[in-house]
Amino acid sequence: MKQPHEYPKRILLAVSGMSPQIVTETVYALAVNHVEPFVPTEIHLITTQSGARQAKLQLLAEGNGQFWQLCAHYSLSDIRFTEQNIHIIEDRQGLVLDDIKTPEQNEAAADFITAIVSELSRDDDTAIHVSIAGGRKTMGYYLGYALSLYGRPQDRLSHVLVTDRYESLKDFFYPTPDSQVIYDKDNHALDAKEAEVMLAEIPFVRLREGIPDHLLEGRSSFNESVKFVRLREGEPNLRINLADATIWVKDIQINLTQTNLVFYLWTMEHSMNREFIKRPGNNENNKKYSNELDDIYEKYLGKHKLNNKFSLTLALGVTGVWLNDRINQVNEAFNIALGKHAARRYCVQTIKEYRNTRYFIDLTKDHVQFEGN
Repeated sequence: MKQPHEYPKRILLAVSGMSPQIVTETVYALAVNHVEPFVPTEIHLITTQSGARQAKLQLLAEGNGQFWQLCAHYSLSDIRFTEQNIHIIEDRQGLVLDDIKTPEQNEAAADFITAIVSELSRDDDTAIHVSIAGGRKTMGYYLGYALSLYGRPQDRLSHVLVTDRYESLKDFFYPTPDSQVIYDKDNHALDAKEAEVMLAEIPFVRLREGIPDHLLEGRSSFNESVKFVRLREGEPNLRINLADATIWVKDIQINLTQTNLVFYLWTMEHSMNREFIKRPGNNENNKKYSNELDDIYEKYLGKHKLNNKFSLTLALGVTGVWLNDRINQVNEAFNIALGKHAARRYCVQTIKEYRNTRYFIDLTKDHVQFEGN
């Protein structure tokens, strides 16, 4: 498997508050003081309005910005880090935040951070290294959790460690190659060259498989992403509203056509009775199945007159091709709505044996609730 430093596009993503040193410290640890140097091709910083002001003044000031000095000292070239890469957290009204204190501000920060991680992780040729060392604790938590939601095998999470006496000093940004005098909190002289900066890599659980494609491909909120991951927890919960022929997993609607809903109800009823649906053989038209499907429609949906002339166009019986089409469409609808991992427990399962293919849904009566009878 390709290692993170081997990817053509390498992103360092960090959060910071009023101490932008986290950027230079982490770049040093990754690119200079690492067995397999990870030299970012670009850096993205998530911060508040006040934090952005500090980052621009201390890191990116023309001529004496600490980021430029780090690059010059250690011959780090072609790292794109501009003011456009400093992302200022916004609230729900699009107003930038100067700090994150209230529950509403924390929720806005969570959504903002999650959306950025989602966007940056869409490019398969990119490896992302996330640092959670800066900013308020909630910012680091949300950034780490967002990487857990959207991170790929090539992405990494870390916290930067600095020698005690040098930690949080306003004049320390990285260990310099030559001696440079700075002063600690008690005004004692220190040599920046003697500082040690290390990375503590943090293992994390990758939950990306639980995220539906529409969230992977678009703007994602923190709570919405977590909601889909949590669908994998606990017992299945399927609601079928017969009055309007809709099917729901908790509060998420599954978009099934009426024909596919009838097929799903038919397969589910067979499964709950411990009966498998058997695939008709080649050139076989199973009239028993087509009659059962008509009966299922009448039993569950007929009295609501949703379709006065309901027909599955199966006058000659159910074929294996028709079954396959229904299964593919039903399973695709669940996968799109829930994500492939959470959808598995609701999808139509296939058992293939020699000359015998059978189908079932792994739900019990306790997992299904009918409404609108």
